[in-house]
Parts: sequence; C-alpha cells; structure tokens
Amino acid sequence: MKRLCARALTALKWGLLLGIGLALLAQLWFLGWVLWWKWVPPQETRFMSLRLAELRQQAPDATLQYQWVDYGRISAHLKRAIIAAEDARFVDHEGFDWQGIQKALEKNQKKGRFVAGGSTISQQLAKNLFLTPTKSWLRKAQEAVITLMIETLWDKERIFEVYLNVIEWGNGVFGAEAAARHYYGSSAAQLTPPQAARLAAMVPNPRFYDRNRNAPGLARKTAIILARMPAAQLP
Repeated sequence: MKRLCARALTALKWGLLLGIGLALLAQLWFLGWVLWWKWVPPQETRFMSLRLAELRQQAPDATLQYQWVDYGRISAHLKRAIIAAEDARFVDHEGFDWQGIQKALEKNQKKGRFVAGGSTISQQLAKNLFLTPTKSWLRKAQEAVITLMIETLWDKERIFEVYLNVIEWGNGVFGAEAAARHYYGSSAAQLTPPQAARLAAMVPNPRFYDRNRNAPGLARKTAIILARMPAAQLP
C-alpha cells in the first residue's frame, strides 16, 4: 500500500511538473509572437482563423477581407471614435482599466448576468490575436498575461495600430481598411466623423450590425460616440 501511494505521489509530482513546463512553453510561444509583431504586421490572428474556418464550412473557397494599413493612413476621426467608444483612458492605463472593470462588475451584478466586460483595447487585442471568444476564467487569466506582455514590449501607438488593423468589423471583415471599403467604398484615411462613429458603434457586435445595418440603437450609439470624439486622447 505504501509503495502504491509513493508511486501515485511520484506520478502526481511529475504530472504537475509537466503541466508547469507546458504552461511555461506556451507563454514563451506567446512572447515570441508578441516580439515579432512589434515590428511585423500580423498576417492572421486567432479570430481570423476561427472566422475563416466558419465561412469555409458554407463556402470552401471563402476568403477574408483584410488589408494592413500603417497608423498614419487611418483617419484620426476613426481613432478618436474607437477611443471614445471602447477605452477612454487608453493612453493613461497600463493595460487594465480598474475603474471600468469595477463598473462592469457592478452592472453585471445588478443585471444578474454578464452584460459588460470592462476590457481595454489592450485586452481586446490580446484576445483577438491569440485566444477565442469563449468566456472562462482560464481564458481571462491568459488574456491578462498576454496583455502585460503587449503593454511592456509595445508602445501605445503600436498597440492601437495593430488593434485598428485586426479587429473584426463584419462577416469576414477585419481591420479599418477593409471596414471602410466594405461599408463606405472608401479608404480608412478618408472616413468622415459620422462614418467613423458608426464604425466604432459596431465594434461590440460587428457581424450582427453587418447583417442589420439599420438595427435599433445603432444610430443612438453613433450619436453618443460622435459627441465624445473631441475629448478622445490619441497615442
């Protein structure tokens, strides 16, 4: 019996060590990509690969609408609209907006269900680059680790540049340039303030708004964002 217990403890110890080792290797893998994307534009993200797989279940030859553009070639109106809509304290925080998280927790508690997340632009970027839309504590923990990597190794302008280029903006539509062409037939550099505000209003549920462009509430959200844009601080 003692031998059996000893063997079980040994197996447990080696299992834990193996698990820790694999977890560390995974973090090194994430870190390697974060370092690479500090200078090189991402060609594909985790969210892109997931959406493409979904599209190809219906149409095997489906492709994504995605075109990288440098930070200077994206309208300042869109930059201000996204900051106003998604993360007003983006230039000041270090990856986590604790006030926003507290407000989200209070709102969720009041509603009795998950209705707000309080995620910053940096957290959203970490999720889009590497993770999945599923909600779990494990995913949130990994998201936090990647967020710290990004905030430590990139400056705010690079974080915002990559974010604007890779976030989902419709069914198979990713990034500011593809969104501008998909909805307005123009480049990201030519977006007007109302167009930018409307695109920012679509970010929380882009595929829904792609299918329902006159959805109730979209115009109201657009007007609120448009009013907040002058106060938005850009990196």
